[in-house]
Amino acid sequence: MDPAKNIPISFFGNFEDVKKRLAGKEAIFFLDYDGTLTPIVATPDLAVLSDEMRETIRSLAGTYKVAIVSGRATDDVRGKVALEGIFYAGSHGFEIVSPDGKVTINEEVSKVRPVIDEVHEKLNSRLSSVKGALVEHVKYTISTHYRLVSDEDFPKIKQAVDDILKEYPRLRKTDGKKVFEIRPKIDWDKGKAVGWILNSLAGQGREGILPVYIGDDTTDEDAFRAIKDFGFGILVAEAPKKSEAAYWIKNTEEVKKVLELFVNNKEKTKE
Repeated sequence: MDPAKNIPISFFGNFEDVKKRLAGKEAIFFLDYDGTLTPIVATPDLAVLSDEMRETIRSLAGTYKVAIVSGRATDDVRGKVALEGIFYAGSHGFEIVSPDGKVTINEEVSKVRPVIDEVHEKLNSRLSSVKGALVEHVKYTISTHYRLVSDEDFPKIKQAVDDILKEYPRLRKTDGKKVFEIRPKIDWDKGKAVGWILNSLAGQGREGILPVYIGDDTTDEDAFRAIKDFGFGILVAEAPKKSEAAYWIKNTEEVKKVLELFVNNKEKTKE
């Protein structure tokens, strides 16, 4: 990272430095799904993991500890990745499934679930006439997608979400790529989820581990921030931009290359 501007630097151009950071450490990988393992697509159902990427993650998980951290519902992302023996943190970490299948749900968010159900029904009804709008129930959050909504209709989306939030003070709005997310006002995010997983793996002893988080969206910044003092983030973006991540790559294809580099580097270290 360029510390003066908080701009991540090229991962591939600085891989020798990355290898130095890896020396003597056990890397643990945290991977976002949409926009990271799969390209951004028109609707969430179209974000299908390629067989090649799945095999790459399988190889990574055979070498390192791996967690998928997504805004999607846990069951959804788990079904799409379809690999056993790794962590799945869904709904921005409100629900975490451990490699042994144990499910951990944030206690506070369980109390808000009925409110999420109610808001989803209201918002879905209000936006049903807006062409291209998609109100997705993500178990403990709501994603209102507007990628297919015209510029003319966009204000209707924003107004509907803002109006709903006035009625439900226990909820808050966050922005993503062509999506407004309605989430409980709970001190929990992808960064907190990453911390929980790290504690379950290594307790408070962080000296021998190196967490690596790869993500592309604003919600991933919480995770980048959470590990930056003892690990690093890799931002997936068309061009480098201000971020808490240390390194930058362009797209999903480069994510695959990054994961392969780490696997190959570990194999060479063993030789």
